[in-house]
Amino acid sequence: MQIHTHILPNIPVFKVEDPLEKVIQFFKDHTYSHVAVVEKDRFLGVLTEDDLENFKIEDKIEDYRYNLETFFVRRDTNWLDVLETFSRNEANLLPILGANESVIGYYDLTDFMGVFIDTPFFTEPGGILVVSKGVKDYSFSEIAQIVESNNARFIGGFITEMQNDVVQVTIKVGTTNFNEITQTFRRYNYNILFGNNDDQFLEDLKQRSDYLDKYLNV
Repeated sequence: MQIHTHILPNIPVFKVEDPLEKVIQFFKDHTYSHVAVVEKDRFLGVLTEDDLENFKIEDKIEDYRYNLETFFVRRDTNWLDVLETFSRNEANLLPILGANESVIGYYDLTDFMGVFIDTPFFTEPGGILVVSKGVKDYSFSEIAQIVESNNARFIGGFITEMQNDVVQVTIKVGTTNFNEITQTFRRYNYNILFGNNDDQFLEDLKQRSDYLDKYLNV
């Protein structure tokens, strides 16, 4: 997936010596969760909108140096790691670092998720299966082999939950006839948690994901 074209270079990056008033106004004017701060053009950290009520307009950013969080991505960070960084930090704006730890721009979650939803996993015709198995017992090569042994195309898959040593994997296959595939998964001791078509899965994803609801609907 080409994500570099979605780098936003025009969102402000603040200097540590800037008055906090500028940051307060930025958060009031936008719906972003975080913003980057630099010192001598090198990334220092991010201020969070959640701290807005604690900011004093007469202070400088320097006074909140120890409030800064330090998450970021780099220009060569792959899209899955970018998505994980968004989720792990409950952010809708991520600073991107280039050479010499400079901030070259940001990723916006809404824009980024639009790219994600345009991938073949979502756009290719087919159906969705959600299977689970012990975390030590599953493998993606086995999952792909099960799908393809039933003359179906394995479009993609990703881990959607891992809890109590059980992993849950969401799979997209190039068919909506699941009977033989699900029977094979059961023979390999996978539990079938869900099997449906694209439209229903996408609707379910939108309704059940609190994270996407929070940020995609901004």
